[in-house]
Amino acid sequence: MDQDNHSEDESIVPSGDALQEELPCLPPELSDREAMGLLWELRSQRRQASPELPETVSRLTAPDGSLLYLVGTAHFSDSSKNDVTTTIRAVQPDVVVVELCQYRVSMLRMDENTLLREAKDINLDKVQQAIKQNGLMSGLMQILLLKVSAHITEQLGMAPGGEFREAFKEAGQVPFCRFQLGDRPIPVTFKRAIAALSLWQKARLGWGLCFLSDPISKEDVEKCKQKDLLEQTMAEMIGEFPTLHQTIVAERDIYLTHTLRQATRCVEDPRTALKVPAVVVGVVGMGHVPGIERNWEKQLNINEIMSVAPPSRFGWVLRSVIKGAMVGVLGYACYRVGGSLGRVLMSLPTVKSVLETLWQPSALSQQ
Repeated sequence: MDQDNHSEDESIVPSGDALQEELPCLPPELSDREAMGLLWELRSQRRQASPELPETVSRLTAPDGSLLYLVGTAHFSDSSKNDVTTTIRAVQPDVVVVELCQYRVSMLRMDENTLLREAKDINLDKVQQAIKQNGLMSGLMQILLLKVSAHITEQLGMAPGGEFREAFKEAGQVPFCRFQLGDRPIPVTFKRAIAALSLWQKARLGWGLCFLSDPISKEDVEKCKQKDLLEQTMAEMIGEFPTLHQTIVAERDIYLTHTLRQATRCVEDPRTALKVPAVVVGVVGMGHVPGIERNWEKQLNINEIMSVAPPSRFGWVLRSVIKGAMVGVLGYACYRVGGSLGRVLMSLPTVKSVLETLWQPSALSQQ
């Protein structure tokens, strides 16, 4: 059954600037309860009973009658941003849930130009942060995936996560609308993914990500919203890395379903204090939509996909060898450039930070 103790349902308060512009001025003599009743009524009038929504939107119903409008998106797509805007404005939801966790929430408040620069720039600070946060192997894998994101960003000239920022902005224009994070924490996903791969699979995946250079167009991105083509692509991925698909896609399907079902709980009508069915908009990658639909009426156990297995003895030995090799290379480099220059090099803050990261027990004890 569903477990509540791992819920990622903390709400974020959207910006109220747009909301203040959209709402009419309320008479100052109104009580708080009367003002809330008027805003509730205004939202009810705006909410369309039978909205015409984009074909990327699926509608699911909870046992208590609450409705979920699930928007399947492509993460580098202007049309996906439009789909999100259209859906939220039409259904005036009580809750908006997005496929983000607390580790990626900063992208909601950053402007496009800053995000564009950040997505293209993979520097030593990001490498150190990834390793400290996720452990050595998982941190290096995260950096490789950031490289893939940077490649797509460079090709398209578009920062990732535009549909989530659009959802955040639109939620701020809907009275009483809460904004929630719905994805599993990314460190858990990376650690479980790395633990599930064999050494050979890790090497193949890392090699493929390192040398990714295929051109990507906006037309290619839009094709990701076509369910038949997407299912074909997912099938190819499953064939090559089935365990990776399980941890990165299937397990997160379960987690997203769990948080979306939690969001579709009845809400209180401030006019009557009675519970009424909620209306929820979920914004997720199109690849998660089929899994969420399959899991919607199933009993789910979130505990099973939140644990991280301890590293094996072989994994500990392998990481120790990698650590020793990296320190050895650094030491040899210092020897080659000379004793005095080597001491200067070793005293640099950046080099010290790398060594501290490599020698941290916490970083080496995780996958």
